[in-house]
Amino acid sequence: MGAMETRLHTDALQIILEGIRAADPEEAVRKALKFKNGKLKVGTKVFDLKGKLYLVGFGKAAYKMAKAASEVLEKIIEKGIISIPKGFKIEKKLENIEIIFSGHPKPDSGSIEAGKKILELANEAGENDIVLILISGGGSALMEYPVEGVSLDDIANTTILLMNSGADIYELNTVRKHLSRVKGGQLAKAIFPATTISLIISDVVGDRIDMIASGPTAPDPTTFQDAWFVLEKYHLLERVPNSVRLYLKKGLKGEASETPKKEDPIFKKVYNHIVASNITSLEKMREKAEKLGYNTLILTSMIQGEAKEVGKVIAALALEAKKTGYPINPPAVILAGGETTVTVKGSGKGGRNQELALSAAIQIKGINGVVIASVGSDGIDGPTDAAGAIVDGFTVIKAENQGMNVIKYLDDNNSYTFFKKVGGLIETGYTGTNVNDFIIAIIA
Repeated sequence: MGAMETRLHTDALQIILEGIRAADPEEAVRKALKFKNGKLKVGTKVFDLKGKLYLVGFGKAAYKMAKAASEVLEKIIEKGIISIPKGFKIEKKLENIEIIFSGHPKPDSGSIEAGKKILELANEAGENDIVLILISGGGSALMEYPVEGVSLDDIANTTILLMNSGADIYELNTVRKHLSRVKGGQLAKAIFPATTISLIISDVVGDRIDMIASGPTAPDPTTFQDAWFVLEKYHLLERVPNSVRLYLKKGLKGEASETPKKEDPIFKKVYNHIVASNITSLEKMREKAEKLGYNTLILTSMIQGEAKEVGKVIAALALEAKKTGYPINPPAVILAGGETTVTVKGSGKGGRNQELALSAAIQIKGINGVVIASVGSDGIDGPTDAAGAIVDGFTVIKAENQGMNVIKYLDDNNSYTFFKKVGGLIETGYTGTNVNDFIIAIIA
């Protein structure tokens, strides 16, 4: 790798870190939440606190969000419960807030404990009380309470089948909402007649509140019929656990309660407010890139599709910019965000960001002055300890010089092993936030 590639690598990593910093949960909550003279201000909306204030949080950013909220609200929190991923290192205990460690991405007994305790707290809140809810990515797994007759393992196995079939987050959550007592607006229903205020860090493409952490405080536009269609689409009706199929059939017959819809009067006492998202991070990344002297283009914050196909598109844009100056003149940075998917066909180890980067590397083989990186803002890409990967025109050449069949690694979904051998893994550690993925192409 030459001096130019080294500089491009350094710049790319600096720009990515700026995006992660912009999604810092503590900073986001402190900006959004104010309390003075018995009044709670959230964004531009003001609430009179006539009764008690309860706090609930679940997701990868829940601890940091709760820490900031407890500092803003000082000693007025009556009781709180947060559910955070196992292994997350907490700085200190939070006054009046119970911390439950739960499983992610596979929910566990901690997830159910959190779901039950949060529902108990919701039922305790009275008409004049406020329940402040802190929601972030991973919340679907970290707070769960399955419907009667469906076990946690049944939900987990259904989730894994959907993920491995290439289902997107919308489809995944459509099914999960209809197997849960807390998702799809059902937590807000339990809190009513108390007021629900949700501060949300979005990890869903397009920032759809009904999909972030499976929308526990949002009206659910999806139905049992939609959930059934998702399983049908991916040919999973005969592969999911029997209990899941039977429960969805009950819902189709009207024998199980549908999730609350937007016309439900409970939502007159619900206020959902997004405090950080992919586009806010991309804007900060653009500012950083411009300071480093690059012409900068934000392509989209809503990228979706197969990771290896998106990798080809990002590489094509970079190559076009280098050759013709379209869609932007070099020196240039092209930014994108969103969440790709991987249809698992091989038996290797990897994540969507590493697979995207490996696919891009094949396209830019032998090209000088182009660097492409893709990372998960949470610092975790699939079942690996890496956030993603960074590649250049020498990545594939280096691998081939070691006798590696690059296409075989891609086909086997074995990107992590590839980058472990060749170099290029980006390891940030657990960031404590999640606003989807960041993709960057730098053209010298």
